[in-house]
Amino acid sequence: MAKSRKTLTILSLIIVVIIVGLIVFVTTQTNHSGKSGASASKKTITIGSKNFTENLILGEMYADALENAGYKVNRKLNLGGTLVAHEALKKGDIDLYPEYTGTGLLDILKEDKRTDADEVYRVVAKQYKDKWNLVWLNPSKANDSQGLAVSKKISDKYNIHTFSDFARESKTINFASTPEFDERQDGVKGLRAAYGGFQFKSSKIYDYGLRYQLLANGKADAVVAFTTDGQLTNKNVVLLEDDKHFFPPYFVCPVIREDVIKDDPNIKKIINEVSAKLDGAKMQALNAEVDLQKEKYQDVAKKFLVDEGLIKK
Repeated sequence: MAKSRKTLTILSLIIVVIIVGLIVFVTTQTNHSGKSGASASKKTITIGSKNFTENLILGEMYADALENAGYKVNRKLNLGGTLVAHEALKKGDIDLYPEYTGTGLLDILKEDKRTDADEVYRVVAKQYKDKWNLVWLNPSKANDSQGLAVSKKISDKYNIHTFSDFARESKTINFASTPEFDERQDGVKGLRAAYGGFQFKSSKIYDYGLRYQLLANGKADAVVAFTTDGQLTNKNVVLLEDDKHFFPPYFVCPVIREDVIKDDPNIKKIINEVSAKLDGAKMQALNAEVDLQKEKYQDVAKKFLVDEGLIKK
């Protein structure tokens, strides 16, 4: 009887060893071949964004691209303005968010205005790294700079296509300005110094959200614009050329905490691939889908990545 019990004990131990071995084998195979294993071995990345359409779309793109590669993503989109997003990045509340080179130069670093895109990028990249260990990844070709837009009717009537043309004809223009634009050195005051003119028939201040509605109903001839506004896809609106390059470049560029890409350089590669697919016209079209066609920004972001071959459906 004792011998029988001993035999049963040995058999039980053998069975336990076999079961444990099988569990280890299956787990190892999953980690090497399955997406679930990839996710388990990668840290969670927290993506932030500012509180306007374009930044929401961009933040969602970064999140979708990382999730497609097996990363877990925590979305903290729609945080607020520039300073809110920047502080969140510095504190480590987020790991990454979409920024603009000109915004980094002027609003964060308080540097003098520069108009050479490469120089602006070099300055912000170096100073962010030195001050906060934050890294500017590759800039996209989407330049969301400030600008001026007029109705096609006014453009045709006065032959206005550039800022110089606009300055020449400004006394005939009913201008829809925005808060602070009349007083800022990178607004009307600076434009007067650079181009002359900019003395309007009338100038009233409106909320940003009303600008293109005013053009459409004829209550304004010209408005302050951003060069990737979705409304600029409308053929009845003309974006003027800043022919003396008054406004600095505002190229879309992701900013990320250095320790995140030190731990996993593949994150940098994934986000740079998204930026490489963007330009001004594409960004305008994406913004238009949300602002004009009332699509959800999440759907617009995902469809773009699928269409560009960056993720699967």
